[in-house]
Amino acid sequence: MYATERHDAIAAALQSAGRVSVAGLAEHFDVTTETVRRDLDTLESAGVLRRVHGGAVPVGRSSVVELTVAEREGQHGTAKSAIARAAMRLVPPTFTGSIALDAGTTCAAVAAELARWEPATAGATITVVTNSVPIAATLQHSQHVELHLLGGRVRGVTSAAVGTATVEQIGALRPDIAFVGTNGVSAGFGLSTPDEYEAAVKGAYVLAARRSVVLADAAKHGVEALMRFARLDEVDTVVTDQAPPADLAQAFTDADVEVVVA
Repeated sequence: MYATERHDAIAAALQSAGRVSVAGLAEHFDVTTETVRRDLDTLESAGVLRRVHGGAVPVGRSSVVELTVAEREGQHGTAKSAIARAAMRLVPPTFTGSIALDAGTTCAAVAAELARWEPATAGATITVVTNSVPIAATLQHSQHVELHLLGGRVRGVTSAAVGTATVEQIGALRPDIAFVGTNGVSAGFGLSTPDEYEAAVKGAYVLAARRSVVLADAAKHGVEALMRFARLDEVDTVVTDQAPPADLAQAFTDADVEVVVA
C-alpha cells in the first residue's frame, strides 16, 4: 500500500472511530510503528488530525473544544440510545427512589426512556432532579415523575444550570442514582469535560449520589478533556456501547468500576 493510500485509510478510521493508535495502525497495515508515526506527522501537518500520546484524534478534538447540545444531538445517536436503554436496567418498574440527571445528549436519551417508564404499582412516582433545561422539558408532563429543576446560570452551550448555587444545591442532596455524562474517560486521567463549571456540577453529582453511573459512548474512550471531574475509583458504574480498549478496561478493573456494555 502506498503512503497516500494509508493516509486516506487513517483519515477514514479517525472519522469512524474518533481515535487511532500507533500500534493498532502498524498491525493493521503491517508496517513499522516508525512508518505510522511519519504518516501521522504528515497528516497533522496537513491539518487532518492531532497527535496525542500513543496515536491521534481528529483535529477538532482538543481539551477545550465543546460542541453545543444541538451539534451533539446528531452524533452517535444509535450508541446513545443503546446506552440509555442499558442504563434503564438500573431503574426497574419496582424502583421508587430518586434519580439525578446531568446535562448532555446521552443523559437526554435516558430522560426520554424515563418519560416512557411505567412503575409496577399504579400511581407510584419517582423523583428526578436535573440541572438541564431540555431534560426538564422532556419530563415535565410525566405523571410518574416528580421533577425538580436546579437553579443557576444557564450556559447556552449546554442549556444547563451551572455555578456555585447549582453545586450547593446538589451538595444538599443524596439521590439514589446519578446518571452523569462525560466528554472523556481515560485510564490515566479519569473523567473529564472542557468547562470548569460543568466539571464542578458533574463532580458534585458523583459525590452526592449513592450510586454514580457514567454514560460514555465509545468515542469518549481514551479522550482527555481539560477539566477532570472524577477519578475512576470515585464512580460505581460506566455504561458504554462498546467494550473499552485493554488499558481502559484494566483501569476500570483496578478501580472496581462495573462496566455495562449496551
